[in-house]
Amino acid sequence: MTEKKRVLISDPVAEEGIKILQDGGLEVVVNVGLPEDKLCEEIKNFDALIVRSGTQVTAKVIESGTRLKIIGRAGVGVDNVDTAVATNRGIVVVNSPAGNTFAAAELTVAHLLALARHLPQANASLKAGRWDRKKYTGVEVRKKVLGVIGLGKIGRTVAAMAQGLSMKVVGFDPFITKEQGEALGIRIVDLDELYAESDFITFHLPLNAQTKNMISAREFGLMKKGVHLINVARGGIIDEAALYDAIKEGKAAGAALDVFEKEPCTDSPLLGLDQVIATPHLGASTVEAQINVAIDVAEDVVTFLNGGPVAHAVNMPAVPPEVFNNVAPYLGTAEALGSIFSQLFPKDTTELEIIYRGKLSQYDTSILTSSLVKGLLSWGLDQPVTLVNAMMEAKARGIKIKEVKEVQNGTADLIAIRGKGKKERILGATFVPELGPRLLNLDGFRVDIELGGNMLVVPHKDQPGIIGKVGMLLGDYNINIGAMDVGRKAQGQDAVMLLAIDQPLPVEVVKKLTLVPGVNSVADVRI
Repeated sequence: MTEKKRVLISDPVAEEGIKILQDGGLEVVVNVGLPEDKLCEEIKNFDALIVRSGTQVTAKVIESGTRLKIIGRAGVGVDNVDTAVATNRGIVVVNSPAGNTFAAAELTVAHLLALARHLPQANASLKAGRWDRKKYTGVEVRKKVLGVIGLGKIGRTVAAMAQGLSMKVVGFDPFITKEQGEALGIRIVDLDELYAESDFITFHLPLNAQTKNMISAREFGLMKKGVHLINVARGGIIDEAALYDAIKEGKAAGAALDVFEKEPCTDSPLLGLDQVIATPHLGASTVEAQINVAIDVAEDVVTFLNGGPVAHAVNMPAVPPEVFNNVAPYLGTAEALGSIFSQLFPKDTTELEIIYRGKLSQYDTSILTSSLVKGLLSWGLDQPVTLVNAMMEAKARGIKIKEVKEVQNGTADLIAIRGKGKKERILGATFVPELGPRLLNLDGFRVDIELGGNMLVVPHKDQPGIIGKVGMLLGDYNINIGAMDVGRKAQGQDAVMLLAIDQPLPVEVVKKLTLVPGVNSVADVRI
């Protein structure tokens, strides 16, 4: 008799999901609240693990799961799962990318209305025995401008709900065209324009190197006096110290926050401000959302353990082992190349050519293309971009992608991305076993520098003294330079300086660098 496959559930999930697992012939054990050492011991006897946000699925836990074949995250984010280790061990990771879309969107709108009308504050005042009608005079949202940053599933749903409230909606998403925005009733604008026009601003983005503290003192300086901010996406997108200052100074009228940079959060200075509405990360906390995410994950686990394909894998598509072994070292290179392309040329892309040279041209490179597109799109979506969904998300944004194989004897291995739009752009990189990913071509300039970490890209005029002035200015701000390279096409013409630095640049440093005579622009890139 065949032994039943076993599933461990270590966080509370809806009974509907558990029933699907049992009906699928699996043995289910629910054991919540296990510390890491106990989980490491327990997981040895299971084929699948299902968690929510409470359990940290660390490398140690994964490596202890000698029978483990699949990990299910009943929710959108997979921040608490070490997907890299899972992938290396051949363990599939699945999630529920759309199960809480309406829950998060409805909470956003609830926060928006509560913020506009001071509902929590008025409720607390009345229950304390006060009748403060004048103190809690609010504003109408009708005809106000809502700025939506990030137009994935949740962002678009919020925009549609806001339009139902007769709000004017402007949006920013680096991969949504103006034509696509018009079809949704959203006017697509640049970030600075969105800040300047919006009465309310809501965020629907992942937290990554590009979005961390994207709203800081500079951005508040561009906003209307009396702006309202809503964040139910990820803590850390808004610089909490800068938000505190903006509210105290009267620049921001208030903020509604469901997420914080460090959670659980009970002692933030923001909680002491009457203008701040706060909830304890309730974005997915509806009965319906909990059922939806449990069903999505349970169905994938049953299908996978019974030999079928999964619908919501977040780590990688199926690739034959002999192919994967040859292309695997270039996965990080491809993703980093896509990331730097999106940061340097965010508005120039309607068509992409992904070029493979050397021995890479002999293999199925679809997984590398997916990895590159994953890096390209990861900045602006409110759901995880994965190797599985990257191509679909690109197609949804109208980006045409074509693979080009250039077979030439003796040619070095190279991955390049050529973007066609208003202006043709190109980047090229390789992987060196001893050194890691290396950037070799930046918009036609021959360079050679590590592709990763914090990079400063400085196009400039090829003339004496510029490199020294840039270096001295960074030194004045205690910014350490780890590596540097300069590319130029001809003496005295345009050139580009690349600096590997130890930390992101403060905004004021970027501004001062742009004022150095001969410097054309400055890009602070984070990979």
